[in-house]
Amino acid sequence: MMSPMIERLNEDTRLHHARAGADVDALFRPNVTSTQYMLFLMRAYGFEAPLDAAVAMTPRLEVVLDPRPRARAGLLAQDLMALGVRPAEVTDLPMCLAIPQFRGAAEALGWLYVVERTTLAHDLLRRHLATRLPLEMDSAAAYLSSYAGVVGKRWQELGAALDHVSEHPAIADRVVASAEEAFRCRQSWSTQDAASLARSVG
Repeated sequence: MMSPMIERLNEDTRLHHARAGADVDALFRPNVTSTQYMLFLMRAYGFEAPLDAAVAMTPRLEVVLDPRPRARAGLLAQDLMALGVRPAEVTDLPMCLAIPQFRGAAEALGWLYVVERTTLAHDLLRRHLATRLPLEMDSAAAYLSSYAGVVGKRWQELGAALDHVSEHPAIADRVVASAEEAFRCRQSWSTQDAASLARSVG
């Protein structure tokens, strides 16, 4: 049975879903290139690295959800270096500066809902890219493989945490507002100019 709070988030944020998936959808093209894949990883790193840090510093989040298995910035850095990006260049990649510090679990979980939704398509995307970019998938698929075999479990854990913190209607509203803020922030970040990302790695 799906988490009631995830059902609400799915419904209340529906207008954001198509745009939020545009980066992933673009990689499903038959003629996808290794450069497009690298830029996708760069954008993801620039968003998820500061989000990982903000989530890790959220007061008492660990009471309802362990954030450590959900931190994937290190895997993104690993994949980028496997594609030839030097460690110093990874460090110098643009970061999304609009991610706030979270006052509590409600805000953090709203943002996590947004990034965790994308993991539901990662296995399918990895298998598609394996047929188009086999060399890259052999060495640079740690991020897309991070939830292999456990994506359903991770989603259920997130749902349980969301349901737990959202028992009061006002807190549930705060979770939804945080998710909407995260969708808007991520959409703005995803329009990051590809040329500026390419320049950051010379």
